[in-house]
Amino acid sequence: MIDRTHKALSVVQQCRLMKVNRSSLYYSSKAEQGENQDIIRRIDQQFLETPYYGSRQMTFALRREGFWVNRKRIRRLMKVMGLQGVFQAPRTSQRHKGHQVYPYLLRDRLIDRPNQVWCADITYIPVQRGFLYLVAVMDWYSRSVLSFRVSNTMDTSFCVEALEEALVKYGTPSIFNTDQGSQFTSLEFTGLLKNHGIQISMDGQGRWKDNVLIERFWRSLKYECVYLNPVDQGHELKALIQSWIDHYNRDRPHSALGGRTPFEVYAQSLWTYSPSAGYKQLD
Repeated sequence: MIDRTHKALSVVQQCRLMKVNRSSLYYSSKAEQGENQDIIRRIDQQFLETPYYGSRQMTFALRREGFWVNRKRIRRLMKVMGLQGVFQAPRTSQRHKGHQVYPYLLRDRLIDRPNQVWCADITYIPVQRGFLYLVAVMDWYSRSVLSFRVSNTMDTSFCVEALEEALVKYGTPSIFNTDQGSQFTSLEFTGLLKNHGIQISMDGQGRWKDNVLIERFWRSLKYECVYLNPVDQGHELKALIQSWIDHYNRDRPHSALGGRTPFEVYAQSLWTYSPSAGYKQLD
């Protein structure tokens, strides 16, 4: 997909056109091999079921399934994956002590329309010989996934790129909610939100349920897509996730939406539709 010998377009320009984070292009497998790969895949699955498990509970769970592991090994692998159980919550992104943390604005708030609240989160994605990271931006009311990016590092840039794409395509929300990870508390990310007049909301420390909708989305994505279609390259994973998200947004009925798809709920509230012109945004 990326031609390093292209005469007209540089690698950076091609990555931008393909909407692929450049770091994923140079992805090389992490050091975890053999049995450790099997263990981290099982940790990832177990964490979706029990996000409050720390290394102790995770060790017990894997031992019951026949993995001969000690707690030290599980603690190290969970750290590699970006998972912590100290606060009984998934902690894929770590808090930066020097960054400002914002209050949680969604408690007891009625969310009754698209673009009222967006949210974002980062998750670990296992591939055949290592792992990558995925960030997604979601509309809270409709559950529509507005943008995503794949990266092999936990830097801020791939989160900013996902936010920029969502803002260009779908306008601006009133509130944007994230966890307290350093990517989301960074000046680049919060500054972009402030420049668009968006209120910033952040989950309470260790309160993964404050952003529960996108946590449920990760579960669906992994069980219905990632675990069933193992890939090894960043661009392959990006294409796989793009295809599944298109299906999720437009074709997959959602019980919480009365059997409608996420994008039906999002589009019907913001656009009118005609056979000749397609969707047209309401004034």
